[in-house]
Amino acid sequence: MTAMAHHDHPVTRAMVEVRQKLAEVAQVPLWSMGTEQATSTLEEILAVEAQLAELKTRTLTQVEALEVPRQSGATSTGNWLAVRTNLTRATAFRTVRVAAGLGRYDQVREAMAQGRVHTEQVEVIVKALDDLLDDLDPRLVEEAEGHLVTEAGRFDAVGLKKLGRRLLEVVDQDAADAHEAKLLEKEERDAQAAMRLTMYDDGHGKVHGRFVLDTATGAALRKMILAIAAPKHQAATQGPLGERKPTAERMGQAVGELINRYPVGKLPQAGGLNATLVVTMTLDSLMGGLKAAQLDTGGVISASLARRMACEAGIIPAVLGGKSEVLDLGRSRRFHSRAQRIVKLLTAGGCQVDGCDAPPGLTHMHRVIEWSQGGRTDLDNTIMICGPHHARAHDPTYQLKPIPGDKFTFHRRT
Repeated sequence: MTAMAHHDHPVTRAMVEVRQKLAEVAQVPLWSMGTEQATSTLEEILAVEAQLAELKTRTLTQVEALEVPRQSGATSTGNWLAVRTNLTRATAFRTVRVAAGLGRYDQVREAMAQGRVHTEQVEVIVKALDDLLDDLDPRLVEEAEGHLVTEAGRFDAVGLKKLGRRLLEVVDQDAADAHEAKLLEKEERDAQAAMRLTMYDDGHGKVHGRFVLDTATGAALRKMILAIAAPKHQAATQGPLGERKPTAERMGQAVGELINRYPVGKLPQAGGLNATLVVTMTLDSLMGGLKAAQLDTGGVISASLARRMACEAGIIPAVLGGKSEVLDLGRSRRFHSRAQRIVKLLTAGGCQVDGCDAPPGLTHMHRVIEWSQGGRTDLDNTIMICGPHHARAHDPTYQLKPIPGDKFTFHRRT
């Protein structure tokens, strides 16, 4: 700051004076401020931030005009700014983009210099103006610019972005629909090209992943998951509670439910077979043993999870020799028939665990008494149970017990 004091440029001197003034109040306590004074001071600070941001971008433009970045050997102004100021490259390049935008649109720059718009709003306004038709009359561009600058006094960056999409309606109604269609088509093409799915197994029983979808597919996926994750609460018909807001945990369980319940027959065939997950386990494990089951993907799962999957899956008995050589192969069979499921759905009306409100369409059939204890596959030994409670029913640390009202509850084993 001492070195800058010797410069004679008005902007340089102003910056020195600003820093000196701020240094003078750096330790001044604010406890004596009233509500109105604190609010107005905060608004003034935000306006000063916008003015400084405009001055910063103008100075950066001058730095570029003097070719300072090129002379220093930097590959770009953004890289030079990041190295020179220790800003992250993302922030540095964002500053360069704002500077370029202010150089194209004088009304936006003037509004920022007066503290009426801030950086986030400027980015959105510049993007909306840049997206206008290339052959649009310059006078209409100026009118659109003035409109967005005015609306910045009422809307934040999100609101301005929505206004920017229909900006042509203000200046050229006839071209508005065609322009928006062009923008949407471009966004949709870009989204299709950007669709991604990555997954990895952490080796500790969990699979992690990330995905990118286009807006329409994402909206459809959200609807499907919410339909599973947020069934109406029982109290919705009895009071003002309405629907329960699904938690992240419940949304995750809904994704699992969606995957596990997708009809196998509707999947594309690979090598003549539907995409089926094959689980190999011993008869002893199926009847209650502890030996882990093998997946055809190379992973392993617990015997209790394999038994839970067997409640809903088709089972093919096979006799294996050494090195998993198939000696004999039976036919796929299900222990509960389709007719039994329909009957139970009609009589149970949903998950039979006390207090659960999962609807009939999201329930599984479960034996109260398992095979290893002589349990039969009949309706008297079967209850309807939702996915999360089905997992608990196969957890050896819990015991399922009946209570009055054709309901069941869990008790932790001692």
